[in-house]
Amino acid sequence: MEVFESILNSIDNVVWGPALIVLILATGILLTWKTKGIQFKKLGRALKSIMMKSSGEEGEVSSFGALCTALSATIGTGNIVGVATAVASGGPGALFWMWVAAFLGIATKYAECMLAVNYREVSADGHVLGGPFLTIEKGMGKKWKWLAVCFAVFAAMAGLLGIGTMTQINGITNAVQGVFDPGKANVAVTIFGNDVTWSVVIAGAIVTLCAALVIIGGIKRISRVATFIVPFMAALYLVIGIFVILFNLSSVTAAFQEIFRDAFGARAISGGIVGTLIISMQKGIARGIFSNEAGLGSAPIAASAAKVEEPVAQGLVSMTGTFIDTILVCTITGLAIIIAGMSGDGEVWGKIWGATAECGKLSISGGDLSTAAFVQLFQNVFGSSASIEMFVRVLIMICLAFFAFTTILGWDYYAERSLEYLAGGRMKFVMVYRVLYIFAVFAGPYLSLNAVWTIADITNGLMAIPNIISLIALSGVVAKMTEDYFNKYPKLDAIEPIN
Repeated sequence: MEVFESILNSIDNVVWGPALIVLILATGILLTWKTKGIQFKKLGRALKSIMMKSSGEEGEVSSFGALCTALSATIGTGNIVGVATAVASGGPGALFWMWVAAFLGIATKYAECMLAVNYREVSADGHVLGGPFLTIEKGMGKKWKWLAVCFAVFAAMAGLLGIGTMTQINGITNAVQGVFDPGKANVAVTIFGNDVTWSVVIAGAIVTLCAALVIIGGIKRISRVATFIVPFMAALYLVIGIFVILFNLSSVTAAFQEIFRDAFGARAISGGIVGTLIISMQKGIARGIFSNEAGLGSAPIAASAAKVEEPVAQGLVSMTGTFIDTILVCTITGLAIIIAGMSGDGEVWGKIWGATAECGKLSISGGDLSTAAFVQLFQNVFGSSASIEMFVRVLIMICLAFFAFTTILGWDYYAERSLEYLAGGRMKFVMVYRVLYIFAVFAGPYLSLNAVWTIADITNGLMAIPNIISLIALSGVVAKMTEDYFNKYPKLDAIEPIN
């Protein structure tokens, strides 16, 4: 297993090397310029558009439903486990680079979702197929179909082997174990040297069953579940986070100072200032993209199913997903971890820097680190007690379970649509994939955490490459369509408000 993980780490370092990081950031800068800073000038309008009524007849779900489906996939373990992993292995400065990736990613998310609606295909029975694979094939031309195929293959792999299944179920079962059997007293089976408790086995089986029941219903059922769960789970987590941060307000200023100081290598840990800066950038940007998925090409698949006439209108709605995911939800997690370490007894802080000193090797899981931080902050307010600790652990477990469960659903949809493109619409291949996907969810808790996250990073990076190439190639189309739309609709009157 150690040899296997070493090979995966080597591949991950190549995929997520400086070249891809620069490419993603440069694309965000290019699209920010092409859209005249749409994430700054039109973010308010975009947020207002979320609750507007869908204006189109073609499509399978409402505009809001498409956003919730995309958010169901983006708001997942990356917001709790991934942020903790980034801070632990890249230092507090990683949070700053997550913000940078997010603000540039808003323009990227807008462009890729707008293009997906523009180039989608709608069959006679109303079935919609769209995403970067069709954007590449129809936007760039048939000679680039091989690139479209590459994206679809990588997306199917990402869903089955990485971000869609194993990381999510692993996060859920680890959280459940942290509540019901933190000491691993009730071991059910040992696989690859890893003791798996009964709490993990039972939780994994329940989540797999629930996921299967929803997945079998397709996009409409996934959208209905996402529309119900996503707003609730995001609001619950934000309320919890804002509450504890407000009651630890004295440490907020110092936490931001630490973030900015560390982001530019002012506090060298190992490898000098340059080495620390590179690690901070790499971990922050990689985890930021893992969380909000801007540039990966996943959200456009959901956006293409929206009942909307104007591609730009859906692009505006979809780009709010990056803001909600990273600027709001991920920031809550990152600040909680940093403030907990600075205001507590040093236990959480010691775990963070102990992990950092080991060049990214976590002494505890990211989920455990986030939970420990929230426990510390609640105890700062209400005092230290076993009941407070258990209360917080259950709260975080519930949030993580909802986050991860909806991500499993969203990524199944992405992967199925990608496979449908590869199979030329032959749904029997999709049904076989669906069975394999559910099996991967079931198997996730029994695999090594480090290997699971590394596979997810690799597949994410491979997806991003063809999608980013298409965004650069079609940036002129993005600019033209954006300008035409805002000339036509200078105010928010393209769609009617819900009565």
